[in-house]
Amino acid sequence: MLKIFGKSLSINVRKVLWLCAEMELTYEHEQWGSGFRSTEAPEFVALNPNAMVPVIKDGSFVLWESNSICRYLASRNGRSDLLPTDPEGRARVEQWMDWQATELNNAWRFAFMALVRKSPAHTDPHVLAASVANWNRHMRMLDAQLEKTGAFAAGHGFTLADVVLGLSTNRWYMTPMERPDLPAVHAYFERLSQRPAFLLHGRNGNP
Repeated sequence: MLKIFGKSLSINVRKVLWLCAEMELTYEHEQWGSGFRSTEAPEFVALNPNAMVPVIKDGSFVLWESNSICRYLASRNGRSDLLPTDPEGRARVEQWMDWQATELNNAWRFAFMALVRKSPAHTDPHVLAASVANWNRHMRMLDAQLEKTGAFAAGHGFTLADVVLGLSTNRWYMTPMERPDLPAVHAYFERLSQRPAFLLHGRNGNP
């Protein structure tokens, strides 16, 4: 039985939950993280020395890092529509997944912590303004890509890239800040919202 460890409000845990719903996988889910059992507990650190969610356990196999988990689950279940097997197709999907994890996440981190989490360590107005501007700049990049494909991040079909970027897009819309009008991103968000699994684990009221 596949086990998922991590609180269901976490954006990274929601990647895994959304993907499992898309693939109709059966799993057990244990809530770990803020408000639940501490990820600093020895039994959790034994699974992930970073003490971060999500973690999965598939039989005796343990894996952490949300994007790696998504790649593993798609490959494990033979879902070449979600993660192509041809090198070029796979690289296109992974390029946008890696961009989300590195470039896009780094752009929004300060703004999200300031405006949504209300973190006392993230109150510098100049750094906040720079983070909002950088976040919007990256979303314009996504808008240009979506305008090019006319559908999804890596092309005409829904892939793992859209699982990670769909959640990031939801966070962008739900953070109280000024945003540019990005028609392709808006159409993309509404397109994703036709998927029941996204409404369950993505556009579900949580940023």
